[in-house]
Amino acid sequence: MVQNILFDLDETLLDFKRSESRALSNMLRHIGVEPTEKVISRYSEINKSRWKLLEQGLLTRQQVKESRYEILFAELGVDYSAAEATAYYEDQLSQKGFVFPDTIKLLDTLYGRYKLYIVSNSGAYVQTGRMADCGIVKYFEDIFISEDAGAEKPSREFFDYCFGRRPEIKADETVIIGDSLTSDIQGGINAGIRTIWFNPDGQQAADIHPDYEVKKLMDIPALLEEL
Repeated sequence: MVQNILFDLDETLLDFKRSESRALSNMLRHIGVEPTEKVISRYSEINKSRWKLLEQGLLTRQQVKESRYEILFAELGVDYSAAEATAYYEDQLSQKGFVFPDTIKLLDTLYGRYKLYIVSNSGAYVQTGRMADCGIVKYFEDIFISEDAGAEKPSREFFDYCFGRRPEIKADETVIIGDSLTSDIQGGINAGIRTIWFNPDGQQAADIHPDYEVKKLMDIPALLEEL
């Protein structure tokens, strides 16, 4: 029987793309670059590739943060410090969080019936700021951030950190819910817990296979009752 739910944050409960677009646009304007759709799209491609390398242990967090801007600025012919761009962007990112339409309804439904937790690959300053802005902190027993853990999903070390901090979380009573196969679902597999893939776009799973799959957030409560 499920007692504990580990929720991924970005693109599961919060609309990260919207926050990212806002913060990136503000940063680019700050340094004198017009935030066109093409520029923002290219940044997102670079950023995603950098985070994949982090998951594979090929880059450090700081290298991810700065290299994405070094690559983008080189392509745009912009002479600006990647470190300063990172600091400005993260400050902007931390100020505003956007929930998906069913996020609050889902949390209201689950709160009190299960112990809810956040598991996120990001920085504590950014994530706690965004969660506070959109008012969802109150639903969660604890918030596990990779920056604090010193390890990233999907590593077993990240989940050992979570379980070590909250020993009442038992693997056989726990499920992880997230949108990323390589981070959330593989992480759950590595941790020996059941996995639910939030897949609103109907993507096809290849080498990583979740235990369960939902396309809508409000499909989750009924599924949990069956587990």
